[in-house]
Amino acid sequence: MAKTYINATKYEISAVFRVEGVVDRHDVVGAIFGQSEGLLGEDLDLRELQKNGKIGRIEITTAVQNGVTTGRLIVPSSLDMVETCILGAAIETVDKVGPCRATFKVVSIKDTRAKKRELIIDRAQELLEKMVNEQIPETEELVRIVRERVRTSGIVDYGPDRLPAGDEIENADTIIVVEGRADVLTLLKNNIRNVIGMDGSKISQTIVELCNRKKVIAFVDGDRGGELILRKLAQLAKVDFVARAPEGKEVEELTRKEIIMALRKKMPLSEFMKKEQQRIEKSAMPSEAERFKPIMESLRGTLKAKVFDKNLKELATVNVRELLKSLEKFEGAKIVVLDGIITKRLAETAKKQGVEYLVGAKIGKIGKAPEKIKLLALE
Repeated sequence: MAKTYINATKYEISAVFRVEGVVDRHDVVGAIFGQSEGLLGEDLDLRELQKNGKIGRIEITTAVQNGVTTGRLIVPSSLDMVETCILGAAIETVDKVGPCRATFKVVSIKDTRAKKRELIIDRAQELLEKMVNEQIPETEELVRIVRERVRTSGIVDYGPDRLPAGDEIENADTIIVVEGRADVLTLLKNNIRNVIGMDGSKISQTIVELCNRKKVIAFVDGDRGGELILRKLAQLAKVDFVARAPEGKEVEELTRKEIIMALRKKMPLSEFMKKEQQRIEKSAMPSEAERFKPIMESLRGTLKAKVFDKNLKELATVNVRELLKSLEKFEGAKIVVLDGIITKRLAETAKKQGVEYLVGAKIGKIGKAPEKIKLLALE
């Protein structure tokens, strides 16, 4: 039996939907579970996640008017930020409820822990002030805590949305936009005061208006979640530069050195997005070495070579020791894979014959590689 509750809700996915027909709430739930089954693999299967207490009961409200059902749904999640965003995107792929056409749109993914963090920080501030006022500093640790408190005292609530910000946010010509309050505190602790938090993935009108009249550096986490928030911010507001935390790290956990290095390496938004696209495309493509690996495995231990045209159609199989003499005989030879070492003489001969790829077990001491031919070693 699926659990109807989860122990610790981290995020809430809020979505609206429209169905071209009259349906009940259980029809909507069934469509979400049914159409997402097998879509994201076993680890993110909705039924398994609910069974294991990773997501809670889906809460749905509906209204019917003129034969059209509209409504809102909330999915509580204890998964991490990236996995929760993936679930939200999966919900948007539902296009039918029963026989009726439907559309789903995620309107927000809220961090439910934000309120608790604020309470913790406020209470910690009260306790620290009481300790400083009532106790005589006796250790270096107490001195360090006092100094950190002084550094973080510059946090203010900015605008009608009361966003966490540094006290120089209004006067600075250039501002740094981060994800949330914890990130703001980290930068304030390191004496960077022209910073403002977006309150998670929510982009308020306060942020949009501020970005439009300032030079903006978006400082995002070094994960998929950071990239998604940047894309959303760039769609709604003006972003001039992008700084990114080291891979796999969040801004709130960076050291002063890492913060300074990340800000120094900032780049224009267009350049950053172009590099990210190139990185995604490159990671989706198999490497050239992997392309020829099965051929090399079939040749291993034979001391033979295979010659192919540009479409990987085999032209011939020859002994490695006869390859130099044989290359001249094969018209259209573009790829050579051999169970042996690529020598300088072989590389130069292959280049003269128009070979584009020369693949061997190892590459010998050939000095500068010839141009217009790629040498690959698979061991």
